[in-house]
This record gives sequence, structure tokens and C-alpha cells, in this order.
Amino acid sequence: MTSFQDLADFWPTQCDSVGDYLRRCGIGESRARLYERYFGFSEIRVADGISPADQLVSAARNLSHLDDRRRHIRYILQARTLPVGAPYPSSTVHQVRAALGLEHAQAFCVTQHACASGLLAVELAGRLLAGAGDPEALALVVTGEKAIGVETRVIPETGVMGECTAAILVGLGGRHDRVLSYATATQGNFEDGAAMTDEQRARFQDVYPQVLADVIASAVQRAGSQIDDIDLILPHNVNRMSWLPVLRRLGLRGSERLFLRNLPLIGHCFGADPFINYLTARNEGRLRRGRRYVLTSVGLGATFSAMVVEH
Repeated sequence: MTSFQDLADFWPTQCDSVGDYLRRCGIGESRARLYERYFGFSEIRVADGISPADQLVSAARNLSHLDDRRRHIRYILQARTLPVGAPYPSSTVHQVRAALGLEHAQAFCVTQHACASGLLAVELAGRLLAGAGDPEALALVVTGEKAIGVETRVIPETGVMGECTAAILVGLGGRHDRVLSYATATQGNFEDGAAMTDEQRARFQDVYPQVLADVIASAVQRAGSQIDDIDLILPHNVNRMSWLPVLRRLGLRGSERLFLRNLPLIGHCFGADPFINYLTARNEGRLRRGRRYVLTSVGLGATFSAMVVEH
């Protein structure tokens, strides 16, 4: 069974207020207040002067005992939101492989699910390891990106992008952090993503709560559980108001089981959010051994994904 052998993250030291960040992006004062007061964003972590590869390497180097496990890492998967991160012939994932001394590992990118690509990469890593014929084999998933240009720094009426990153060491077996299920659904009629018209965006907002609730419910059912068995939902850090109708459709009253601790502190960090939230919850003692949790994310395009993990 696929499992998280270890998780780590990287938070850049530069911290900007969301108001200042949005004003530099050309967002007016009234719209900036909307993102702060209504959507719940307060600060953004920015990795100025740090290359995209170094952002990912910094997260990977925070993994425990990486040196001891290096020889077992067969695959490196970079889960990307944006299909292109560097001009040809540069390759961020190959730069990460070289910096970590993992030249023996196969390295490639996963991009098709946008901000949900991190969950897809973990699922794919588990399948690769299951077919490798080596119970000690490992895969390294790295995710999180640099927000370059206004169009990648702000999702209209949705979120503000930060530059924290995450690294997940995936293996087979183990007693804890076991992946019990994965569910995903793509609504291809919203393929224009951030370029959607106002009419398309309104339709997307209408269907968003039900589709996300259905995908979460599907993952929970595939894990042999019910929603009442789930201790926490560890989400992507999009605006907090978007979660209220999702929780209602899941039959959850209040937001006590929704982990939004990091949303005001780091913004929406591309595909890294669910893993950063899992790690923060674990470090704060919010995860209990033997209990179950949902990691979830939605990628523009539009892909909805959820994964149930037992700690």
C-alpha cells in the first residue's frame, strides 16, 4: 500500500502583506480588501532570489534521513500546476535530481491536473513503486512553484499565490500515513481556467461545491469510511468562503474539521498546499495515530481530487 514515508516543506523567509502584494500586481484597493477580509488572505511568502529548483531542493533537504534513503529513490516526480516552468533546454526536475545527488533516479513532471497534480503524483508514484518489484524502493514527489507575472500570482475572485514548496517521500507499506484511497474528476467544459469568461466563471462557481463534495465523498467511500470517520480535511488554500457550501453538501456543520490554519499565512502555493497543511497539522499534534484525513485540491481546468490517508 502506498504511504508517506516522510514529508517536509520550505517556507521562504520573505513575507509580504497581501495588500502590498496585490497592489504591486495592479489590484485596486477595494479588490485587495476583498481578498483580505472575505477570502481570508493576510500574508504571502515570496522566494525572491531563489530559483524554482532551489525552492524544491530546500524542501527535499528538510526530509529526515534523506541521505540514508537516497540509494532507494527510484523516481523523482515534480508535480506542476503550470505546464512550463523554464525555457528550453532548462529542466527544473533534472536540476533537482542533480542537486540532490539522485542521478540514478528517473525524473519527470506531472502537470495535467494543475494544482491537483500533487495528489496525482503521489498516486502515480505508488503505482510505479508497486510495479518495481522492490519493497524498499522509494519515490520523491516535489511540488510548489514560483509565481511569475500577474496572471500566475492572482486567481481572479479566488486566491493569491505563494511560493512555499513541499517534498513527499513515497514508499510501499509501513504502519502509518497510509494512502487508503484516491478519487478525481475533471470538468473539461471549464478548460480555459483563469482565462474563463465571466459567464463561464459564474457557472464554475455554481458547480464547484457539489463536484468537490462528490469527489471527497467518493474518496471517503473508497477508503471504506464515512465522512464522520474523517478527523480533518486538509485542503488547498483557496478562499475560505468557497468551503462553506462544500461542507454543507458533505453534511458537516461548522468548519471545525477544515484545516485553514495556513491559508492566511502563506496563500495558495500551487500543488503544495495539502501536504504543507498535513505537515503543519502533524507538527501541531492535530493528527492522531490510526485516524483518517482527507487531502484535497482543485486544479483550474478543472480537476477535483481527494485522497484519504490514515496517520
